[in-house]
Amino acid sequence: MERNIGFKERRYIEELRILTKSTALDCVIDDRFDRVIYVIRPGDMGLAIGKKGENIRRLQNVLGKRIEMVEFADSANAFIANIFKPAEITGIESSVETGPVNVIVRQRSDLGIAIGKAGCNIEKARILCRRFYAIEIGEVLLGMEA
Repeated sequence: MERNIGFKERRYIEELRILTKSTALDCVIDDRFDRVIYVIRPGDMGLAIGKKGENIRRLQNVLGKRIEMVEFADSANAFIANIFKPAEITGIESSVETGPVNVIVRQRSDLGIAIGKAGCNIEKARILCRRFYAIEIGEVLLGMEA
């Protein structure tokens, strides 16, 4: 669990709090995909997004980067399901105790959503699961393949 928040991350969390009145537990600056990923406290997601995503647009204009938000959950399975939303996750399987965890989606259309363009969504899941639960995410599989 490598959760260390630097000065820039703290500044971004404070900017979110000022603009949206919601609380972020963590902030990840992902330079590879030029985005900022916020982990929002449970129950604050609607407040953070705002009406029709207005708060996200304002924050994107202020920070100059794409903004993504994930609602935190107490269990690892619920957190992984929140990361991959709007894709519908039907199950999470672990082959070996210390091996990577495979995520199972229901429909073929959810497969593309879960992986994301150039693998950005699966990379977001890998970063956040490593930070919060020390879990490695393996592959995204279709329900019938698993």
